[in-house]
Amino acid sequence: MKTVIYYFTGTGNSLAAAKTIAADLGDCELVPIAPLADTTGDIVPSAGRVGIVCPVYDTGLPVIVAGFAGRLGLVGTRYVFAIVTLGGTGVSALHQLNHILKEKNGRTLDAAFAVKMPGNFPPVHRPPEGKERDAILASADECLKEIAGRIKKGEHVPPGFAPFSSFMYFATYRFFAGAVHTGDKDFSVADTCTSCGTCAMVCPVNNIKMEEGRPAWQHHCEFCCACLHFCPVEAIDLHSMRGTKGRGRYRHPALKLEDMKVQNGRSDPGVSAINKT
Repeated sequence: MKTVIYYFTGTGNSLAAAKTIAADLGDCELVPIAPLADTTGDIVPSAGRVGIVCPVYDTGLPVIVAGFAGRLGLVGTRYVFAIVTLGGTGVSALHQLNHILKEKNGRTLDAAFAVKMPGNFPPVHRPPEGKERDAILASADECLKEIAGRIKKGEHVPPGFAPFSSFMYFATYRFFAGAVHTGDKDFSVADTCTSCGTCAMVCPVNNIKMEEGRPAWQHHCEFCCACLHFCPVEAIDLHSMRGTKGRGRYRHPALKLEDMKVQNGRSDPGVSAINKT
């Protein structure tokens, strides 16, 4: 059965998860969600099996993923699954996705999974390093292998019961979603900036322009923090909560600059497709 997996990623955890699932399933195409935000109308995949893989932001879906899900037409799709990657709590994101799909298509996810991966929002999580990071990633890989097997079998897996996650979602997510696009006002760039333009190249939604050799945020941010984590000299900081200065940076070790260019439509998306029999 052909599978289409739609993904969104900021630091590579969700893309790595999507690639692992795609390789195990075979005959699978990976499609970045971000470029679809510039299109209109319903998105109707020509595949019997459809997946959505994304991180959890503030116990819910990235706003761009929620918008995508509201346009996803599933007529003719036999099996729909979702995987969220998270450093803390966030099973509520799967319940949110179920609600969106129910409103749009009259159906919910056939299978829903949450995978623990390195937390990487520095104001909340100091990203793990070394053996600690590697152990988390190894455990995630094992979990993803098991998930791929369950998807192959067509198992029905409802989202888990997570009362604390649901409470946090109802308490905080609407505030996050309402302010996310202008949240970039809290980013700053230090004089150590080398004007390399990496931050602009990796932004999934092309929210950064280089002006006089320095990044300028355009206020349609998704708060993925790719700019923060990719900066080769750590010149970018986020001034919210406890801030990010001295709190480390993170990218999934398999994530490449080219992967981010594919996601924001600056490269050939064909390099992201996995076809395996």
